[in-house]
Amino acid sequence: MRRPVLILTLLSALAAPLAPVPASAATTAATTAATAAPAVRWAPCAEDPAVDCGTLTVPVDWNDPRAGTFELALARRRASDPAARIGSLVINPGGPGGSGVDVVVNNWLSFTPEITSRFDVVGFDPRGVGRSHPVTCSLELAQQAPDPLSIKDQAGWDALLAFNRRYSDDCRRRTGPLFDNVHTGYVIRDLDALRAALGDDKLTYYGVSYGTLIGQLYAERYPRRVRALALDSNMDHSLGTQAFLDTEAWTSQDSFNEFVAWCGRTGSCALHGRDVRAVWRELLARADRGELTFPGQPDVKLRKLDLIGLAFGAFYGPAWSQLAELLAAMESGAGPVSPLFAPPVRAAGETVNDATFVFCQDYALPVRGYRDWDRLLRRSAAVAPDMLVSAAAHPLALSCQGTATPNRQHRLRVDGSPALLLGNALHDPATPYVWAASTALQAGRQARLLTYEGWGHGIYGRGECTTAAFDRYLVSRDLPARGARCPAVPPDELSLRRVPAPSPLPGRPGWTSVLR
Repeated sequence: MRRPVLILTLLSALAAPLAPVPASAATTAATTAATAAPAVRWAPCAEDPAVDCGTLTVPVDWNDPRAGTFELALARRRASDPAARIGSLVINPGGPGGSGVDVVVNNWLSFTPEITSRFDVVGFDPRGVGRSHPVTCSLELAQQAPDPLSIKDQAGWDALLAFNRRYSDDCRRRTGPLFDNVHTGYVIRDLDALRAALGDDKLTYYGVSYGTLIGQLYAERYPRRVRALALDSNMDHSLGTQAFLDTEAWTSQDSFNEFVAWCGRTGSCALHGRDVRAVWRELLARADRGELTFPGQPDVKLRKLDLIGLAFGAFYGPAWSQLAELLAAMESGAGPVSPLFAPPVRAAGETVNDATFVFCQDYALPVRGYRDWDRLLRRSAAVAPDMLVSAAAHPLALSCQGTATPNRQHRLRVDGSPALLLGNALHDPATPYVWAASTALQAGRQARLLTYEGWGHGIYGRGECTTAAFDRYLVSRDLPARGARCPAVPPDELSLRRVPAPSPLPGRPGWTSVLR
């Protein structure tokens, strides 16, 4: 329980000195157009006629309306009790790269009737994502991305930078002017235009994972247009390179530690009674030698990062039992593997949609060459002796080297909004609890932090305590008590979702190894 406090103290020393970006009161022709409540063109969705699909026209560049427009894709499930309707609840599932349209069409967030009876649940695909003019790149080129753990010298680093330039140029050419305008600073302006188009005077919003950054920055820019912002599994937009990678490595290792502890006390664990860390070290060594394969598929070789990524994905659930079975099968070379897991596969087609650049335009994470990268990897391995790195954060940091960051990090400044609800698990593998604690401190009296004492990524739906707290806040704007904590729900009492877990950080397309 004390470790997040220790890491928060460490962060105060590690975070780069970043100047805050004040919320702008300036108005432009584009802003004026947005506040004029443009129309949404709704029609029944092809996938489910009970859901409305639509588009909203917004500027490519909010600071230059002459640069053209594009269509923001939307989906809406109407409130089941029109007489009790409060308004719209806009949602974002994270990523960046998560499709709010898909989430609403497929009803993946599983809101309770307390929410669905009172709100039209509205999802949108942020600019550059999904159906909203996605960033499009060459798949063949994407599959040539260097392995972050295989760069061994300055020549390898220089090759990485050259690849990033080629890849960015290709994606910009295929995507057009929107490519350089997909950062969250513009996403929140799209969101405000959507709020107005929906006819809501103030925004009610639920964001999970990277979707919390959208909510945080919206509250900073438009504090008096907020009704309620529920932010689940939070980003921290104040961190520099070292603090970002250190905390991501730490939280990944913390999830591994929790898995090992569970296996030690659980007789049904496939590795119960074994030295789980020793088994893991041997699998990493086999992967490093090119000898590790996916169970039942001897032609599918797994790199160290593939193995780490499989465990990282399992911690989202957490799917501890299934992970233990997978590791045992890898060790023996045979055995059952849960359908939750998929081996690395090479995608088909000529192009791929890549939301990596959303993150790159939000986070400047400079690394000063190979020696600096090697130093950061050694720090991460000291913090995370089993996991070594974050399977998401470290590859992403490399993907962003040499790219421009118009929406750079800064400490969150919220003044004049209603209180925001922030929630986080103590043992989240992707958005560390320390990030939520830090963000709540930055927002000060404008934020209330709800602590879930369990595991996994995303706390809504993890038992009555967390779910009811979010529902009460969204419906009645009643906040939990200061310091409120919800008890952990054992993983075997939760139903694992058969949909992609909300990811805070995308990976570069190409070879993928994830929890389905």
